[in-house]
Amino acid sequence: MFSNFLFFLIALVIYTTSDLFETVKEVDIVLISGSLGASALFVLICHMAFKRLERKALKNLYANMDPFVHAYISRLSVLALIIFTVNIYGFKLKRLFSGIPIFDTLPTLEALFFLGVFLFYLMMVWNEAYRVQKRIFSSAVSKKDYVLSNIAFSLPALLPWFCLSLIADILGIIPWQPLETVLHTPAGEIGYIALFLIAIAIFGPVLIRRLWNCSPLEPGYARSRIEKVCKKAGMTYSDILRWNLFGGTMITAGVMGLVGRFRYILVTPALLKSLNDDELDAVMLHEIGHVQKHHMVFYLFFFAGFIACNFVFFEPVMLFLYILEPVYDLFARMGVGKASAHPILISVTLIGSFVVYFRFVFGFFMRNFERQADLHAYHLANGAAALISTFYKIASFSRQPIDKPNWHHYSIGQRVRFLENCQSNPALIHAHHLRVKKMIAGYFVLVSLVFGIGYSINYGMAKDVFDNFIAEKILFQQLDVDPENSDLYAVVGDYYYNKKNYEKAIDSYENVLRVDPENVHALNNLSWLFATCPEPGYRNGKKALEYASRALTQKKDAFVFDTYAEALFVNNDIPNAVTAAREARRRSTDKKAYYENQLQRFEKMLAP
Repeated sequence: MFSNFLFFLIALVIYTTSDLFETVKEVDIVLISGSLGASALFVLICHMAFKRLERKALKNLYANMDPFVHAYISRLSVLALIIFTVNIYGFKLKRLFSGIPIFDTLPTLEALFFLGVFLFYLMMVWNEAYRVQKRIFSSAVSKKDYVLSNIAFSLPALLPWFCLSLIADILGIIPWQPLETVLHTPAGEIGYIALFLIAIAIFGPVLIRRLWNCSPLEPGYARSRIEKVCKKAGMTYSDILRWNLFGGTMITAGVMGLVGRFRYILVTPALLKSLNDDELDAVMLHEIGHVQKHHMVFYLFFFAGFIACNFVFFEPVMLFLYILEPVYDLFARMGVGKASAHPILISVTLIGSFVVYFRFVFGFFMRNFERQADLHAYHLANGAAALISTFYKIASFSRQPIDKPNWHHYSIGQRVRFLENCQSNPALIHAHHLRVKKMIAGYFVLVSLVFGIGYSINYGMAKDVFDNFIAEKILFQQLDVDPENSDLYAVVGDYYYNKKNYEKAIDSYENVLRVDPENVHALNNLSWLFATCPEPGYRNGKKALEYASRALTQKKDAFVFDTYAEALFVNNDIPNAVTAAREARRRSTDKKAYYENQLQRFEKMLAP
């Protein structure tokens, strides 16, 4: 079920990156037909796949079909993502709905609509899966309960995005200038996101409780037992809730909430029916372990770390991907131009980094946090025997292989063996807690380093170096594409001029003039270089005046008169330099102070 979190978040990334692609300006019946056809094909594939699995189940009445059902759900969910991607990128479904006033005013509603399309695909998977999976549920779980439980369990993954996006829409409708000014700064944007992540982490459980239709666990022996364990452990909470996940047939429990006032303990009816007192205590100690080891606080930082690093690296990565010319050569062989290949690369990079970060890095931390929570049984209980017996009951009820791998938990077999090893060697308990501390410290060091590098490239000391590097690569790639373009050589001259490589700057400008003798940009800048170069060896007053005069015959703008005045000045023609400087000041529309200073500098030389 946790995989659905990832699927929804990946779908959100796919949707948001669709703005990088070419806009469709009018309704295209072919695109709409293609989208509907792809959706219909997906529904047919789901139906046929589970129909085939159902026939297999009927032939093998006592076979455990649950692993096959989970495998089919996973594969078809991935296919749903692919079909959704084709709709968004290929059929440009989002752009076909552009111009609708409500979507333009509240873009979050448009996003919800298209995420609803992806949800529809998943609902088709769950709808077809029910006919086989219902064999492991009690009769109380209807198809409606099964589908709605999957939906309800998945949607909290989108809660932080939804709140942030909706509030941003509202601020756009009712702008408040002081706040808008702050939010347009890097620190303001980061602070805004951090503030709302904290708010969602604190108050989100209240919304999730309603979304999951949880109700307070009625007074009785089970509630008293849980309250007693929590009191003994010193954990505060708001309420103990009955969690009717999949009709309450799942043997599971949970805890959510950063602060006690909004923290909830969740237990399913099946858990209460299946476990004895000691086992129930062990499960509660596991959940208390998550709270007292501050795992949920770390999860908040984990999300914030990804957002922060993505924030500072997004634009540099976009620019860096633009200069990967060998990759574009491969796309060209497939008939895909650079204009389309670049957004494809950006989308693949974003989705890939998201999957790696959450599926593998986050999964790694989750597995070790679960193991640390398991060890909490040793904190207040007499060993982990009760927790081990609980794991065996869960494995038996779910009919899953005990060593089946899981991306966010170690397998039940691994968890049992580790607890047994800790029983015989208690030093392993301290070693694992120490390992987790080192992991967390390493994470914060690494994320801080990555964020610092990204911030420096995007806003700090490394910005000029990175921008020059990218500009150089793009410029020379363009020269390879269009070697006869004289304006490009003029830009190359500017590049070398800014880098203080005056020899190459002169060569570049002169190359422009060989192709285009009347190029004002090259004439003006070459004249300025010969007149004012900090390295005296490159100064040449005669050439400076020649090129400035040629530029002035082509264009009589303020900056050209200014260069002409400088060339006259270095040739000791002060009166004409003053005249040219006055003309530059007269024609100027900006930089008035600069031209006034230039004029005063020349006039001082006229003083007796």
